[in-house]
Amino acid sequence: MRATVLCTSLAALAACQPVDRRGSPQRSQAADTVTPAQLQAPPTTSSRATKVATVVGFLTPESVLDDSAQDIYFVSNINGGPLTKDNNGFISRLRPDGAIEVLKFIEGGRAGVTLNAPKGLALLGDTLWVADIDRLRAFNARTGAAIDSVRLDSLGAVFLNDIAIAPNGAIYVTDTGIRFDDVGNVLHPGPDRVFRVGPDRKVTVAVRGDTLGWPNGITLDAVGRRFIIVQYGGKAILAWKPGDRAPTVIARGAGGFDGVEMIGGKIVVSSWADSSITRFDSTQGTKIITGVPSPADIGYDAKRNRLLIPILTGNRVEIWQLQ
Repeated sequence: MRATVLCTSLAALAACQPVDRRGSPQRSQAADTVTPAQLQAPPTTSSRATKVATVVGFLTPESVLDDSAQDIYFVSNINGGPLTKDNNGFISRLRPDGAIEVLKFIEGGRAGVTLNAPKGLALLGDTLWVADIDRLRAFNARTGAAIDSVRLDSLGAVFLNDIAIAPNGAIYVTDTGIRFDDVGNVLHPGPDRVFRVGPDRKVTVAVRGDTLGWPNGITLDAVGRRFIIVQYGGKAILAWKPGDRAPTVIARGAGGFDGVEMIGGKIVVSSWADSSITRFDSTQGTKIITGVPSPADIGYDAKRNRLLIPILTGNRVEIWQLQ
């Protein structure tokens, strides 16, 4: 199935990424800024968006998150296998102008930090929460200092992926339930779940079941008072409220979904299946960006109305101006 091909590609790419073991928090010269050629080239356009910057030099970037308080973007870098506990993952600080402020702002193996394969990101005040295989890790978003760590391995967490935070401070994190064998083939031992971590750090299973379809991206729909969850192993956009036994299908699309954001009351998702970004108006999907291979956990800069797309297999982040 298509999801198998996509996951195999991810595993093969991640396994061959170069590993920077210098332990330096300084900016990489190659990753410092957008290249002059990219700045001078005419922008790439679609019917709904214009690409304004391409920032290179990341190492398997999985998620981009806008911190509006600091006016900075955080980028999670797996830097190796997505399930490898090698303690070399890192978080970058990217400025809205396309310059990397610090490539390794938070770095596994440095300053007492453990960070293996960081994926989804979420902010609660000045605390940056990171999904890291079978744990959630918390850092000070301004200093990078480690604050907290919540273990989910005791509940059998397999592949923690994306994070959303409820208004009461409870953290919800998806478990896609996938593994890879020695030659990169995807396995799906499951189960598919969404975990809840309460403000008291108590961990419970919020919802589970095959209807989640290898859950990947999750975001809070504050207006609808629900969570939106997208399937990586299926083609459905799901809505779910705490207390519901199972999610509800609200739309269908190309599938292979990864990131999801609420933008202007609409659901915007990234898809590996057709290398696109699609906006859903109710059940109808409209492609607003195409030609973005391996678009992972997208972010949104509301101040500038810009979509932030980590190109996981391309080691870059693309910044698109929405119309």
